[in-house]
Formats: sequence, structure tokens, C-alpha cells
Amino acid sequence: MDSLMMKLIFFGFIILAVLLEIAGDIFFKEWSVNGKNILFYAGMLIYISGTLFWAFSLKYEYLSKAISIFTVLNLVIVALVGVLYFGEKLSLVNKIGIGLGVLSVILIEI
Repeated sequence: MDSLMMKLIFFGFIILAVLLEIAGDIFFKEWSVNGKNILFYAGMLIYISGTLFWAFSLKYEYLSKAISIFTVLNLVIVALVGVLYFGEKLSLVNKIGIGLGVLSVILIEI
């Protein structure tokens, strides 16, 4: 399998993992606010599914690179969801941290 195809598969798995784990995080947040146990169980199921995709991504990339990219993508998207969906506020330090996280992913990929 050529390098480009492996990179595409890796990013496909990472993106699926991030999206599923963020969906799980949203269910957990809704559960913490509403107290409905079904939201907790749905969040767990979705979160576990995301973890499986992340694990499969390790077949195509080093652990250190995979976890860095996964963590930063998760951080950036969860921060956006928190701001846009839950109305949370980000401090200047939070914004700088997110920016540095994005920069770190760019540097890892170079």
C-alpha cells in the first residue's frame, strides 16, 4: 500500500474517531445537565466506538503522531462545540493554547 493511501486511511480513522468522541462528549454534557441516564449510556456507546476507530488508526501511523493529532483535533472541535452549542466562553489563554495546538499538528505533519 502506498504512502498516500496509508495517510488517507489514517486521517479517515482519526476524523471518525474525533467526531464520534465529540458526539459522546455532547451526550455526556447533556446527561450532566438533564440527568437522563439514556444520554449517559448513549454517550458511552458512541465514545467506545470512537475509541475503536482511533485504535485502528494506529495500524497506519506511529502512536506518538496519532495521539497528538487526535488530541489536538478533539480539543479544537470540542472547544468550538462548547462555544457554539453550549455558549461557553474561552479566555485569551484558552485561545492561545488552541492556536498552539493547531500549530503543533501542522509541525508534526511537515
